[in-house]
Amino acid sequence: MRIASIIGALTGLLGLGSAASFSNPLKATNGSDPFMVYSDGYYYLMTTTWTNLQITRAKTLEGLKNGETKVVWTDTNSARCCNVWGPSFIRLTTRAWYIYYTAGNGNNLDGQRPHVLKPTNDWGIDGTVLRVANKNYFVWSCFPEANMQSLCIAPMNSPTSIGTRSVLSRPTNSWEQVGSPPSVNEGAAPLYHYGRVFLAYGASFCWTSSYQVGLLTYNGGDPTKSSSWTKTGPFFSSANRNYGPGHNAFFNSPDGKEVWNVYHATWIQPGACDGNRYTAAQKVNWRSDGTADFGQPQPTGTVLVGPSGE
Repeated sequence: MRIASIIGALTGLLGLGSAASFSNPLKATNGSDPFMVYSDGYYYLMTTTWTNLQITRAKTLEGLKNGETKVVWTDTNSARCCNVWGPSFIRLTTRAWYIYYTAGNGNNLDGQRPHVLKPTNDWGIDGTVLRVANKNYFVWSCFPEANMQSLCIAPMNSPTSIGTRSVLSRPTNSWEQVGSPPSVNEGAAPLYHYGRVFLAYGASFCWTSSYQVGLLTYNGGDPTKSSSWTKTGPFFSSANRNYGPGHNAFFNSPDGKEVWNVYHATWIQPGACDGNRYTAAQKVNWRSDGTADFGQPQPTGTVLVGPSGE
């Protein structure tokens, strides 16, 4: 299923808000699994709404709280009508944007599959596109074996077809196994900085406060081989009454000089994996060795300086 020119279809929407400062949360409910880009003067935000695909647009982060929202896709096909999760979108051609998301039936979670792409007929969620050396790779969460929810990767032949699947990361560390079984790697998020390639992901079970961020660092070689990556973590763990801040994404500031982390968390101390999660954002800092400093989630309501170039 191809969804083309999504951003172009939103030209009639008006972004609200003008202040460079903002406070979290940006979306108080149904803010799970956030994904955001900045394009042509606007931030575009998607989160898990469970029933459809929505995009909110605004000129500032603060404006997203009341920004115009458009439902860009609903589905009546019983095999993919429900449990709509983890959307991401990317411009893969000069004229077309593609949305990747997870969906299944309304009876259970056994039917969850990645769309636009259907990489296999196996269970899969949280698809996204990774770019390495001008080539595109599809990354999603899969079950290569029982109780081992892992990250899979495959080269993309086109925006809607892929090559051979490989397992990129298995949750073998203790900080990836809280709340198991299953142990969990999911919600991959590419991060690029001065030629370096990273892949953040959600680690441990999302219904726990130990849902947090792990990081794969690309060292060169074949991106589909786990040996080409180094795993570190955990990062960006629960703090300041923000619980379970795993499954994040990254976007650039309007002037392209900064990288920002958009994430979800919940006020519920044991953790939550439902609509009680909210969307928040904060700047990524960089150490002198070129590694990312994600810091920790700041208290909600704190007034932060917005991205440079707003």
